[in-house]
Amino acid sequence: MIIRKLHLSNFRSFKEKTVGFSENTTVIIGPNASGKSNIIESLFLLSTGKSFRARIEEEMVNYEEEIARVKGAIVEVDNKERSGTNLEVVLTRGEITIGESPKKYEENLHAGKQVARKRLLINGVGKRLIDFAGTFRTVLFGPWDLGLVTEAPSVRRKFLDTVLSQVDREYRRASLSYEKGLRQRNKLLLGIREENLPRSLLLFWDKLLIKNGDYIARCRGEFIEFVNGANFQFPISNFQLEYDKSAISEARLEQYKDEEIAAASTLVGPHRDDFVFEIRNTRNVRRNTGYEKHNLASYGSRGEQRMGVLWLKLAELAYIEEVTKEKPTLLLDDIFSELDHEHRDIVFEAAKGQQTIITTADPHYIENFKKVEKINL
Repeated sequence: MIIRKLHLSNFRSFKEKTVGFSENTTVIIGPNASGKSNIIESLFLLSTGKSFRARIEEEMVNYEEEIARVKGAIVEVDNKERSGTNLEVVLTRGEITIGESPKKYEENLHAGKQVARKRLLINGVGKRLIDFAGTFRTVLFGPWDLGLVTEAPSVRRKFLDTVLSQVDREYRRASLSYEKGLRQRNKLLLGIREENLPRSLLLFWDKLLIKNGDYIARCRGEFIEFVNGANFQFPISNFQLEYDKSAISEARLEQYKDEEIAAASTLVGPHRDDFVFEIRNTRNVRRNTGYEKHNLASYGSRGEQRMGVLWLKLAELAYIEEVTKEKPTLLLDDIFSELDHEHRDIVFEAAKGQQTIITTADPHYIENFKKVEKINL
């Protein structure tokens, strides 16, 4: 599926904005603060049901308004009739004004109507996140992704969840169930510590976390295995990921029971997972292995770290296509200013393989693209 048209209403800096996209490459050109990243964010929102940068969802609503809408028309690549699917995300601050706003505070107490902060719709029909995400699939690459190597494990877990939630409905279900179970179990652990509640209350939540945690870990392991064996053209072939899995089982929960009660927190499970970028070094050959592996965060140069993230993003593209048999839309948000000439050439080549939407403040970066649709903000 590709996106043909996007309409924004009261989204971020845009009051009303309609954008059409080529099925090949579209470049959005504009100075800083012109709203380029807002368009990328809205496309990611239609893809995943979530923002990649908002702390709370109401930040995406224009500060002068109460409701924002993001609408996208997506079609199959070979659909000659251009009939397809309409996706929509409606965002609010949790309350909308009814009628004219009273001037007095006392009169305004009952002037608002409580509404959902976010609604997801497909062809006008409300959907749960589990059914909405993955209808339109994307791979997002921005300057912040260069921190995948060096930042906290939560950044890498979020990356795994974003990839896998777009291709596997059961993963979406397991993740939502696991998160809910984790919150409830942590509340019980606090109650056990502070109120002497019986530990037997944990049994139901233990089983729920083990069941869903096993599925999450299996999917993450399969993705990392695919990345390490991915067969695509790349200048450096000596990167790999090492999965640092926090397994969850009855035995491990029993092992850490005292520590968990003391911390009022679940200490094992996929919410503690991580993965490490490694680079194989053949210059100092070990006698038995033929190479040494080094942690890219600790021993890689800045250039090698950039190359490692680029390698992972291209593997993500290949993985989504392998699993779904469809090419995802590639979203490149002002990434060229962070890459040197060699890295930009790799991205240029990758962008030719599917619908690609690029933002940049400097049109010179995209001179290598021969056929592009340009949008100036």
